[in-house]
Amino acid sequence: MAKKILILGAAGKDFHTFNCVFRGKRDEFEVVAFTATQIPWIEDRIYPSSLAGDGYPDGIPIEDEDDLEKLVKEFGVEECVFAYSDVSYDYLDKMRVRCEDAGAQFRLSIADETMVQSSKPVIAICAVRTGCGKSQTTRRVRDILLGMGLKVVAIRHPMPYGNLAKQAVQRYGTIEDLKKYECTIEEMEEYEPHIINDTVVYSGVDYHAIIREAEKEADIILWDGGNNDTPFYKPDLHITLVDPHRPGHELDYYPGKDNFQMADIILFNKMDSADPENVKIIEGNIRNHNPEAVVVYANSPAIAEDPELISGKRALIVEDGPTCTHGGMKFGAGTVAAKAAGVAELVDPRPYLKGSLKATFEEYPDIGKLLPAMGYSGQQIQDLEDTIHAVDCDVVVIGTPIDLRRLVIFNKPSVRVNYSLEVTSVPDLANLIGQKFQMPDLDRYGID
Repeated sequence: MAKKILILGAAGKDFHTFNCVFRGKRDEFEVVAFTATQIPWIEDRIYPSSLAGDGYPDGIPIEDEDDLEKLVKEFGVEECVFAYSDVSYDYLDKMRVRCEDAGAQFRLSIADETMVQSSKPVIAICAVRTGCGKSQTTRRVRDILLGMGLKVVAIRHPMPYGNLAKQAVQRYGTIEDLKKYECTIEEMEEYEPHIINDTVVYSGVDYHAIIREAEKEADIILWDGGNNDTPFYKPDLHITLVDPHRPGHELDYYPGKDNFQMADIILFNKMDSADPENVKIIEGNIRNHNPEAVVVYANSPAIAEDPELISGKRALIVEDGPTCTHGGMKFGAGTVAAKAAGVAELVDPRPYLKGSLKATFEEYPDIGKLLPAMGYSGQQIQDLEDTIHAVDCDVVVIGTPIDLRRLVIFNKPSVRVNYSLEVTSVPDLANLIGQKFQMPDLDRYGID
């Protein structure tokens, strides 16, 4: 009889793991359900039969992870496969105990078995934790490749929070496509910076189908990773970011440790605000765990558009959501820029929270004095706006990758913060990428 499998996920690596490892093998495995966590409102859906394939005429249910033990018993689960990211190894041990106590084996989704081979060269941008600065690094790598005359297509880590059948393959070429696919704030933050620089972005659910579409219009694929997940495509060049504000996390978090050990290039970001002792800790870990990697150092300057509006004022800081929730960062670019501009006080939003944001702070009580830009639904965006309106402050500092003023009405002065990547070491990224992808080396891909 087919082995009964429960895949533990968060609407991303879980579906990709099914597609790579279990789809088309119904005689060997029966995936009885997925579980969902980390992201609100992604359970109580069905992974549709159009994606699940033969043997799943009714699709596969997606259940709340809180019901794990009940699901194991109800479906007679023999093995639980853990397939989401940015969790500590202590957390993994607790999940292992939960599964084994319920009567099922426990194993991790393995990076190698979920890396699809592309017919085009692939550069992967990954990290050891969410919030290390992948966005600005990806933009910098994209600009380097465009400067080489290459047609770049970015493929983004999945964020399929809606209708999975409709989201199987998504192509974003214009800002209007963000509305077409009813994107959340998290999705907009990742897609928009590419789109406004005339770079096509693909995302979705079926990453086998996605790569075949992207290959039709790309000279080179840029894997824009999410959280600290491993690449979905076999990279020709694997760049992993480390965070000197969180030394040791490169070894303590899954699957960021895998990225750390597999990387061809390890990039220190945020050196302009780093403690030298923290940098030394990570450098020691590189020597012990990936001594062959090339190490690159970079600053990530965060600059307020109108710093005079912040100086001496009481400010509400709005930061990137995932970085400050399950990423565990107590500050982000908005906080850094506000302090540099001479902010008088960082206003704590907790007394003013509205709607679903109350639950966010209950789930993540260690959030700093900031407001994470949660926007996984229209109602949650409204809750964000209502909270901003309620906070007693002089100015709102927007530290998110996109300008929230396109989505949220502000009832008080606001200042946008921009941030970029400035490599300070030699060789820099441009040198390393140029050496790796010289034109003769691209001949085998049929690229002139």
